[in-house]
Amino acid sequence: MEETGIVTDDDNGSGRRRFLIWATGILVSFSGMIVGIPLIGSIIGSSFRTAKTNWITVGDVGALPIGQPVNLKVVDNNVDAYVREPVIRHLWAVKHSNADVTVLSPICTHLGCQFNWNPASGHFECPCHGSIYAADGTVLGGPAPRRLDTLPTRIENGRLFVEWKQFRSGTSDKVPA
Repeated sequence: MEETGIVTDDDNGSGRRRFLIWATGILVSFSGMIVGIPLIGSIIGSSFRTAKTNWITVGDVGALPIGQPVNLKVVDNNVDAYVREPVIRHLWAVKHSNADVTVLSPICTHLGCQFNWNPASGHFECPCHGSIYAADGTVLGGPAPRRLDTLPTRIENGRLFVEWKQFRSGTSDKVPA
């Protein structure tokens, strides 16, 4: 009998082929799960995730003078996906008592400029467009459409904490940016 070189089902090659097909299918399925599960989790999970409040420690309330605006610089962590970087935030704090402190955003509500406290006049003044604000943030003059934006605060054990938020400039309503 001559050998023709034709492989039949009775040969061992068919079993090896079946094994390789199954092994390849398992590896492809496993690879798809490795890529697919985190992808689906990031798409679906973000809709169920709630925003975490980020409280910044400002310092001791006792160190602030009563009734006098103080420019504070605090370090915050800016989080963008997996990148965390420190950012210096400028705040204005006005202490009314040891249990009551108003913290103002340093951003002018007109066009987003940085305003300053003028101790001679006793007002916050925007150097760019002439908006003038009282120590409590109310508009005294200029083109500003609303009072200065206050930031959420809390006092625990004599320490002041602030939640940084940024608001849209140029609108009459306090709208988050």
